[in-house]
Amino acid sequence: MSNYKLELVVFITGALVMILEILGSRILAPFVGVSIIVWTSLIGIILGSLSLGYYLGGKIIDKKPNEELLSLVVFTASILIAAIPICRTPLFIILQNSFKSLILNSIIATIVLFSLPTISLGMVTPIALKLRLLSIKNSGQVSGNLYAISTLGSIFGTFFAGFYLIATFSIDQILLGMSVLLFILSIFLRFGKFRRKRLLIFILFTTLAVLSSKILVSKNVLLFNSHYNSIRILNTFDQTNNEPTRYLNLDNKMDSAMYVNSNALVFDYTKAYRLAEVFEPNLKRVLIIGGGGYSVPKDFLRRYASTHVDVVEIDPRLTELSEKYFNLKRDPRLTIYHEDGRTFINRVSKDRDSTYDAILLDAYKSYAVPFHLTTVETVQMLHEMLSENGVVMANIISSLEGDTSRFLHAEIRTYQSIFPYTYVIPVNYPKQKFTVQNTMFIASKKPLIDRSTNDAELSGFLHSMGTKEVGEDVPILTDQFAPVDQYTIPIVVN
Repeated sequence: MSNYKLELVVFITGALVMILEILGSRILAPFVGVSIIVWTSLIGIILGSLSLGYYLGGKIIDKKPNEELLSLVVFTASILIAAIPICRTPLFIILQNSFKSLILNSIIATIVLFSLPTISLGMVTPIALKLRLLSIKNSGQVSGNLYAISTLGSIFGTFFAGFYLIATFSIDQILLGMSVLLFILSIFLRFGKFRRKRLLIFILFTTLAVLSSKILVSKNVLLFNSHYNSIRILNTFDQTNNEPTRYLNLDNKMDSAMYVNSNALVFDYTKAYRLAEVFEPNLKRVLIIGGGGYSVPKDFLRRYASTHVDVVEIDPRLTELSEKYFNLKRDPRLTIYHEDGRTFINRVSKDRDSTYDAILLDAYKSYAVPFHLTTVETVQMLHEMLSENGVVMANIISSLEGDTSRFLHAEIRTYQSIFPYTYVIPVNYPKQKFTVQNTMFIASKKPLIDRSTNDAELSGFLHSMGTKEVGEDVPILTDQFAPVDQYTIPIVVN
């Protein structure tokens, strides 16, 4: 083979392995979320598939060392990657109807979608190594060079996928691009001796992949990607009042919603944040961690004319889309910080002269809780950032009792180690203790003595509000130990 052709192949396939692994998290997210369980399944199975690919590649090439084999393996990887969009949705439907285990679904989905493409890509390096050694005596140096080139390709693929590809192209566009690149590479390896049958197979699979993507796209759905989220904006009608409604889905999970022709709030839990005015009637400064579709910030700006609202939203793309599709307007009383909520808290908590009258946490999801916002270290800083009459409020997806309440109980115990007063409000089903629902958790430095309000909705929330004692069967969450993913597994399954 001509100089550096094998090295180029090894570099590209090394890059594509890492792109496929990072992309895998986005492919799995709508089905199983983005918890540590999903990442554990993905990383473990990708590594296992690579190991099997190394073994099979070395064993096969020893029997019949020729260039045609390498071309065939690369072509096979191209077809297997093109098959991912075709198989994805039917597989997810089958698994959802067959198993309730998040771990089992994550493992099966990862094996079916990613193991064979990864095995094929893993076979490339040992085959290329054998072909290179046929004409060179310095086997040690050659082996080291090829594996170093493969690793450099993996590093490049990691940065390229994380910093550019996923935020620029759709998942299926990236998969199709990977498939096309590998197909071209297989031609490059055997130029002039390529078989027409392979071309027909490639055209068939890529056409099916494109059609699979088209079938899933509705004219009422807008799709976007960012560094942090797979974003869908859906235009439909509210099931309760038939009002035109626009929904924001992140990784295929509901995040925010807005009535197209009204400023009324869609979700009950967003209305419960207004209870901040009962704890502190004079709301001068409010901090909201998690912007999403900016339903709560917009409501506070409309409702409290003299209140300044700071919003911390990690994803600038969500702010951009909220301005375009969710009527978010720039306001001198609104300051938006695009950074992680914890880094903002770390930085601002040091300024003891700047406090908030209410801190609203709206960044917890049933399928992906940012653990670093749940720990006692964070709670201590929130306590320092709060005015004397202020309140911390967090929407937690949970039941009040049972297996699906462990995260809520751990968070209550964590806050009770810092705050003297805590309250819980079951928002959707006040009388059902074992039903997973939006649960508003509240912590304050002073007790709420006066519960009177002229607002009927807030009065209903206050009627459901109570205190809750939890046992030591759950830990105080810390930066060193916060098993929130394990605690939320039953919620995701529920």
